[in-house]
Amino acid sequence: MIPAENNLPRKDDFIAVHDLGKSFGAVHALRGISFSVPRGETMAIIGPSAAGKSVLMKCLVGLYAPDTGRICLDGEDVSTTGNETRKKWAEKTGMLFQHNALFDSLQVWENICFSLIESRKLSRKVARDHAVDLLGLVGLDPDSAGLRPSDLSGGMQKRVGIARAIATDPEILLLDNPTAGLDPVLSNHIENMIAAIAQKRGTTVITITNDMKIARHRYQNLAMLHDGTLQWTGPTTEIENAGNAYLTQMLSGSSQGPITMRTGKRQDQLFA
Repeated sequence: MIPAENNLPRKDDFIAVHDLGKSFGAVHALRGISFSVPRGETMAIIGPSAAGKSVLMKCLVGLYAPDTGRICLDGEDVSTTGNETRKKWAEKTGMLFQHNALFDSLQVWENICFSLIESRKLSRKVARDHAVDLLGLVGLDPDSAGLRPSDLSGGMQKRVGIARAIATDPEILLLDNPTAGLDPVLSNHIENMIAAIAQKRGTTVITITNDMKIARHRYQNLAMLHDGTLQWTGPTTEIENAGNAYLTQMLSGSSQGPITMRTGKRQDQLFA
């Protein structure tokens, strides 16, 4: 694990998380998480199932208030949900949820520009044109703008979710498995688009991914979670010399190592 003092947020970091903890009853989803991301840089979050990745993302976007610790964005504490500071940053943050979270009752273009329409920043006509442009960026035909989410495949819904996340040109982009369910060609297109957004617009991007090749080669920084704890964090250029058993096992996909599957008695007998 990276020494604790190296995990502590620095004053010049754009996103700074310090000693974050979140529990749901007796379940400790996050335990003392600390990391930071400079403005305009990208970070991949990896880890096995139930590691706390999505809970961490929901804390960052403000859906969950942490039980302990703090989250600072550009030096402002946004740990408390519902206050004016958090609301201000919510408007500067784009989020792709794990299961897309599209509104079934709205057309695709209305989903993409929902916040822009509700805040009256764009008229419905201009919003529809904007949504069509974004659909092109994520590889969808303009005709899909008038469809509803139920008319789309899972991969298409994922792309609509990404289009909605970038619709407001956010300063922070949070993506929960943006390429899950997509074919390799489209996954590569989406990752290229994410990289271009970060580079051209100076967007700070944090992505949860299960694709270790993407985590290694498409992101500047990496955080490895397991059982609600941060096992390693640092630049991806330092992965090879990390010497961390959790990180090594996760990147290689090996069944041998400190990460184990929780199995019932009957499963233990089956594989004995």
